[in-house]
Amino acid sequence: QVDYSKLEPAPYIPHPSTATGDRQLWSKAKELGEQALKDGRVAAFTVAGGQGTRLGFDGPKGTFPATPVKKKPLFQVFAERILATQTDCTSTIDWLIMTSVQNDEATQTFFQENQFFGLNPEQVHFFKQGMMPAVDKNGKILLSEEGQIAMSPDGHGGSIRAMVRSGQVERLQAKGVDTVSYFQVDNPLVQCLDPEFIGFHLMEKAEISSKMIPKAYPQEKVGHFCVQNGRQVVIEYSDLPVEMQQQVNANTGELVFRAGSIAIHVLDLKFVQKLGLGADPELALPFHFAEKKVPYLDPDGNFISPEEPNGIKFEMFIFDSLPLAEKSIIMETLREDEFSPIKNAEGNDSPETSREDQSRQHLRWLRSAGEPVDSLKSIEISPLFAHNEQTFVQKWEAQKSNIHLANHTYIQ
Repeated sequence: QVDYSKLEPAPYIPHPSTATGDRQLWSKAKELGEQALKDGRVAAFTVAGGQGTRLGFDGPKGTFPATPVKKKPLFQVFAERILATQTDCTSTIDWLIMTSVQNDEATQTFFQENQFFGLNPEQVHFFKQGMMPAVDKNGKILLSEEGQIAMSPDGHGGSIRAMVRSGQVERLQAKGVDTVSYFQVDNPLVQCLDPEFIGFHLMEKAEISSKMIPKAYPQEKVGHFCVQNGRQVVIEYSDLPVEMQQQVNANTGELVFRAGSIAIHVLDLKFVQKLGLGADPELALPFHFAEKKVPYLDPDGNFISPEEPNGIKFEMFIFDSLPLAEKSIIMETLREDEFSPIKNAEGNDSPETSREDQSRQHLRWLRSAGEPVDSLKSIEISPLFAHNEQTFVQKWEAQKSNIHLANHTYIQ
């Protein structure tokens, strides 16, 4: 139970571009993170159990065409970022992909048909998330067919126990991996293996670390990083009172509860193992109730496909592990650099807005390299050419004579 009167905004490591950011500290963190990547201590982990239903797309969401020019699928974007990091660090990085019962076969087939986008198949590891029974609003278990209980995925928080139950944690530890970079499949701007983020996580000896962005407006639909009883927590936008969401710091003019959660984390593998084994009830993630439309058999054996929510599904959320950690940290990142999810078919967080944001990012990189690009709108830079601004500026000087810039240019 949350006592909102005692809730405080969570502290975070400010971005170096801000007035309070410490560039020297960020540089130290980057060195630590890069060394961990070179030493083979880090794996990437994508939560990819969803289908593209809300997008009007038939298939796993990771197969959705996401980029502005080449329309690369999300999985390819991440694969190329991992390949680019491997080139930088001269190491091989394991990539864990959590699928679901519904999309596992289609996801694995997609990777096989695309030759794993240049990755070695042996470094890509698929496993399915857990399932939970669905019940009606009176708590009675629903049947999906005769003799078959209606089941639903157990949420992104279920990824922790799925990692343990699938044997992935034990396998990674045997290889010397102790750190996992966690991200969800719908965000093509995510830095899959951010050395600065990894470095801060290791520097602070955190069990779980999180990225935050400043909220765009008071009631933006993101979770809020807060402190409750001395522990970091995430309070959903639907739960935090509106007056608290709108509260402003009189000295700075900023929102008091300004740190928004974007589902990007770094996890210590020992912490994952401790939570995922389920041996200690005090370390169990809570289940959240979600009212959903659940197809079911009625008492007469008729199959019903409801038009309104009729059932309750049980889900766990990854951010509920924050208060269970002995040490957790939050690092600020910039929205324009790392957050433009594809969730809705139209409007905010849609394929159109995400592709625009991807182009804007790459146009900023070109401006940093001294190119006049004000007349251009749609540009795409392959992660295999450069997967961050600094690398792009360095490579552009040597390559630019071979590339003519125009709308819908793809730089590879």
